Amino acid sequence: MRIIPAIDIIEGKCVRLSKGDYNTKKIYNENPLEVAQAFEDHGIQYLHLVDLDGAKSKHIVNHRVLEKIASKTSLKIDFGGGLKTDEDLRIAFECGADQVTGGSIAVKDSATFTRWLDEYGPEKIILGADAKDEKIAVSGWQEASSEELIPFIRRFQEKGITYVICTDISRDGMLQGPSVTLYKKILDKTRLNKTTIGPSGVEDLKVPGICLIASGGISSFKEIPGLQKIGCEGVIIGKAIYENRISLEQLEQYILEGRS
Repeated sequence: MRIIPAIDIIEGKCVRLSKGDYNTKKIYNENPLEVAQAFEDHGIQYLHLVDLDGAKSKHIVNHRVLEKIASKTSLKIDFGGGLKTDEDLRIAFECGADQVTGGSIAVKDSATFTRWLDEYGPEKIILGADAKDEKIAVSGWQEASSEELIPFIRRFQEKGITYVICTDISRDGMLQGPSVTLYKKILDKTRLNKTTIGPSGVEDLKVPGICLIASGGISSFKEIPGLQKIGCEGVIIGKAIYENRISLEQLEQYILEGRS
């Protein structure tokens, strides 16, 4: 299972929120590159970089931070927050993103998101399925939608999406443990094949399995193997690192053991 630390950006600084509430902002480092380099120094290969200003403004804002980290580390970066137009996407990829995450755009303009998926492929486009009470939230989690979480994921799964990041907003930044039950439910409902009734009768529709990335609530290192056990492909860890609940040395050892 991939270990993916998170860096959330407001005004160019590394911050964390609680439950997506901008009023709970806490600055951990004014130099996100310094944080990213510390991750890399401990054998971490992946980074989840979120432009919180972009999510609120509904267009990319902190692309220079992305560019700096991408040019000065070898981290594979997935970038999200405020990606609404082809121009936003172009800037993100040109500034060094390996993947981009679309959440609000998938709800509010599914045609554009699907076109991005077709044009760039499922290795480049991640579906952001962030939810509260199993309803998708959008616009930096400032708005609720009527979209039900699992049908939302399945709809884009049928269109070819592979990577899905799911955050239980009620747990994000709260250090109360991940939503294991929710992730098990998602994985159970997105199995490889499902039976459908086609023109010629009952047939199996081949649907690619998803790579589910768990996000939100991680509070201790002991929770990580549990997410691997249920089948999560990756885990995003934020506040637990910044609050010293999980050390980079622990993550480095976990990665080394996974390679051996």
